[in-house]
Amino acid sequence: MNTNEIILYSVLALFFVLFLVVQKRLTKIIKALLFSLIAILAGISFYVLNLDDSKNFAFAKERVEEVAKKTKENIEKLSSEITTKESVLLEATAINQLPELPRGCEVTALAMLLQYAGVDVDKMTLAEEVTKNTTAYEVVNGTIYYGNPNDGFVGDMYSLEGPGLGVYHKPIAELAEKYLPGAIVDFSGSDFDSVKEQLSDGRPVWVITTSKFKELSDDNFRTWVTPSGTIDVTYSEHSVLITGYDKDYVYFNDPLTGEQNKKAPIDDFIASWVQMGSQAITYSN
Repeated sequence: MNTNEIILYSVLALFFVLFLVVQKRLTKIIKALLFSLIAILAGISFYVLNLDDSKNFAFAKERVEEVAKKTKENIEKLSSEITTKESVLLEATAINQLPELPRGCEVTALAMLLQYAGVDVDKMTLAEEVTKNTTAYEVVNGTIYYGNPNDGFVGDMYSLEGPGLGVYHKPIAELAEKYLPGAIVDFSGSDFDSVKEQLSDGRPVWVITTSKFKELSDDNFRTWVTPSGTIDVTYSEHSVLITGYDKDYVYFNDPLTGEQNKKAPIDDFIASWVQMGSQAITYSN
């Protein structure tokens, strides 16, 4: 392998690694475009590196044109399949977490999502089945040692008398998968446009936000040392089921109040959702 080949293959590898790193935050159309550009670059590199006459050059040019044409067709197809509407409002049945589950907003929001998908399951069943993190609460020299909500529900879901918090997207997605095998879509880490895409396609979205539905100041967070690492948490963590949006508001079913299609300013809501890790779950048709 000569120097030119090494350089070109290194550039290709770098492009592909960058694509893998950022793909979760990209829309489907942009993913397709970037991946196709990498494929075209790979084709050009291969043929140019192996040119020895005009016949080979003509063949290389023809092949690259074919790839470009196919790429254009695929992107146009994706564009026609993904239509993000200007506004959406779905009618999902609202469920109140109270009085049975003072800390059960996550499983209650999941019950709403699954019921909307046609699954006959209630919040109490989900509360029993969700993975629990049984790490004991302990404070040593001012440092809090407790469980990690990424590993399971932390604390007592049925009472506020003792310490506790909640659960994040991974255990919730695992539980949801039990009821809709192979259909659960955990797209946590994506941008809010991905949430809009799901809503535009008729599916509500389970999310983690804050109880104030806006970004919190740093003094609302505290550090826990857990068996799986140190994390920053807030007792103002909350989970809702997003049912719609327009240019001004996000609409959601709030488990804490049992309110259907409650609304919050869209910029504030997105900021709170991002602050809580952009956690989002829905299902595929």
